[in-house]
Amino acid sequence: MPQLQRKRVITFGTFDLFHFGHLKLLERAAKLGDELFVGISSDKLNFAKKSRFPIMSEFERANIVASLKCVNSVFLEQSLELKREYVMRYEADVLVMGDDWSGRFDELKDLCEVVYVPRTKNISTTELLQRIRNDF
Repeated sequence: MPQLQRKRVITFGTFDLFHFGHLKLLERAAKLGDELFVGISSDKLNFAKKSRFPIMSEFERANIVASLKCVNSVFLEQSLELKREYVMRYEADVLVMGDDWSGRFDELKDLCEVVYVPRTKNISTTELLQRIRNDF
């Protein structure tokens, strides 16, 4: 009996101060396939992108994301330039990114389907940090 092909989805993010928007992104990504692989931006990568380290460590962020039932596997993303390698390593059929990255990964369409999903309105880590600063 032939084995059924599983559709693999991959996505990436920092997932600092895990919030509802993160959850919705991961749930939407998981619905596009059978397995979801999540690249967590390493602390070093986050510093390179944003000139600051995340509030939560890569270990903490990876464990939170890995605990979700919609996530099959978590790995540390060391570089934005390695997206192609990660897609190939995890044999991804679909790459899912938030629409704030729209068009940035279209060059990977030769390897997999690239889907940009809308961000959850009125929630982001940056907005959460601003609310915390303003309220305390």
